Amino acid sequence: MIRHIVMWTLKRPEDAPKVKQLLDSCKTLVPGIHEFDVGIQTEGLEANCQVVLVSTFADAAALAAYQPHPHHQSVVAQIREMAATRHVLDYLS
Repeated sequence: MIRHIVMWTLKRPEDAPKVKQLLDSCKTLVPGIHEFDVGIQTEGLEANCQVVLVSTFADAAALAAYQPHPHHQSVVAQIREMAATRHVLDYLS
């Protein structure tokens, strides 16, 4: 299994629900996605970013199929316009 975690700080924090909606549309793009959870900053709880994606893929091939998928690439382009920073960590789990 490969865990794929991405965190974004947005130029406009109020865009977090839109980013979540965009990411949620990617949940079933390719076979091999076992877990796909998008969270947004909750008022009153500690946060250094506004949006986080925590996903698990069956293997490197599933992640490799997800990355270039046309719908995913469209979502990436839209989020890139709203994001100030992006951090990613992929690791074997």
